[in-house]
Amino acid sequence: MISAPDFKEKQILFVQSERGSENRIKFNNDNLVFLKDNVIVNQLSCHKIFAVFIAGDISITSVLIEKCVKYGISLCLLKSNLELYAEIASRAEGNYLLRNKQYKNSPEGELDLAKCVVKNKINNQLALLRMEKKADEAIEVAVKGAVAKTEATNDGQELLGIEGNMTKTFFRLYFSELGWQRRMPRTKFDPYNVLLDIGYTFLFNYVDALLRLHGFDTYKGFYHKLFFQRKSLTCDIVEPFRCIIDRQLLKSFNLKQISEKDFKIMSGRYVLEYSKSQKYAEIFLGAITDRKEEIFSYVKDFYRHIMNKERKHVDFSYKIAD
Repeated sequence: MISAPDFKEKQILFVQSERGSENRIKFNNDNLVFLKDNVIVNQLSCHKIFAVFIAGDISITSVLIEKCVKYGISLCLLKSNLELYAEIASRAEGNYLLRNKQYKNSPEGELDLAKCVVKNKINNQLALLRMEKKADEAIEVAVKGAVAKTEATNDGQELLGIEGNMTKTFFRLYFSELGWQRRMPRTKFDPYNVLLDIGYTFLFNYVDALLRLHGFDTYKGFYHKLFFQRKSLTCDIVEPFRCIIDRQLLKSFNLKQISEKDFKIMSGRYVLEYSKSQKYAEIFLGAITDRKEEIFSYVKDFYRHIMNKERKHVDFSYKIAD
């Protein structure tokens, strides 16, 4: 298992293949090397890489996969629209003690964890609204009420409703300058929903890689319940960190980094131009990298909480700061 000082040196790489070129990734003298038409474009020591996101068509070999497993590097393969379609993740599946504790967690224990995650997410949303001076007295009262309801409920479905209602209110207020209408990730009816999907995808797979590195079964959640092929635990742990992507989207809008010209409309849906993928990948991966140590510490504290049966109260959280 990786230590905090070692993780501090780790980096995330984004590799975008160029259409019409021969794109390859290989290992050479313990370096990960990216080549276009047999010309080296970039290389980095494998000891400094935590995850590699690869967009578009590219050639990889069994040797590359073997080396990634050896050095604990997760490979995430993305379509041209930056949607994940496959992954080769570093993992510690042999941590049966951890998984045993995961599977044997009581319904009461799972509900306590779910409440912690929801309160953490709501409080981070409030923090973002305060930073932008959008948290008036009514919002402060609403958030306080939502937190109180979260603490009082004994129903997982009610908890989902509380979190969903607060998130709708948050989006409406926080993204008001964007002409925000609603969050609809599948329809992609505006560029901002597309960009949130991209940012959340990077965040999700980054958190998933960290959880697997500790040995968690990422399909066994406590807030998002078991569902076919859904990594429910990753969905749970991502929630308090969504504010990182939300904040970056608004920041990029204010800095005029987002242009509607970077998108095209296909079948009534906004689609990011492939040539602009690198631009937005760097924006969101940069935001995640800036917070990587905080995300690592959160996952580490969550691991310790699950492993220590003597801990009666949930004692880990993430607080977004200015």
